[in-house]
Amino acid sequence: MLVLVVDSSTPAVTAAVAEVTADAVALRAERRSVDARAHGELLAPAVREVLAEAGAGPGELTAIVAGLGPGPFTGLRVGLVTAASMGQVLGVPTYGVCSLDALGLAATRGLDASAAPDGEAAGRVLVATDARRREIYWGVYAAGRRVTEPAVDAPAAVAARAAEFAAGAAVGEGAQRYADVLALPVRPEPCFPPADALAALAADRVRAGAPSEPLTPLYLRRPDAVAPTARKPVLP
Repeated sequence: MLVLVVDSSTPAVTAAVAEVTADAVALRAERRSVDARAHGELLAPAVREVLAEAGAGPGELTAIVAGLGPGPFTGLRVGLVTAASMGQVLGVPTYGVCSLDALGLAATRGLDASAAPDGEAAGRVLVATDARRREIYWGVYAAGRRVTEPAVDAPAAVAARAAEFAAGAAVGEGAQRYADVLALPVRPEPCFPPADALAALAADRVRAGAPSEPLTPLYLRRPDAVAPTARKPVLP
């Protein structure tokens, strides 16, 4: 089963084609461009390129998987609108995955927390992406699972919460940007949500042929631009 994966929750614009089998997920093609100001311009060409590289037409797709964020309003909705539109046109289901979950799965994959003196906590990783406004989207993960719910906070507040949940390392663009405040060892990879992890988190739904899901974005806060609540007088 071939699945298109898209994510635009971070400055990285990601598109990939993954093959989901009974017991595995493998990428057939992937494109990633990092440009926080060009999500709309980059995603559609990337989708065409990965389909061509995978030797697949849109009609061969079984499902579409999209990163739900959290992420800044404008960039995030590019990926979700693209996924929802393609799913509707092609008549295939769409499945959403929290983008932090993909980072958390990739960051904790293969860690053996049980061998450490303090058990599971030794494998806990802080996942942090840049939320702008001097804030980060974050969550703590162990063995690929959430220890905390996704949230947005100032780096100093996240540092305190990460210590509370015994995170031993950090990953993500937000972790790299605010490494001095977070005071945790920062791993260089994964920096952005990996396409194979996004596909893996939706794989059971793909295999089961689950019904299509509404792609509800995880904004976690109000957009920068809001409608005025009242008209201002023009004349003094």
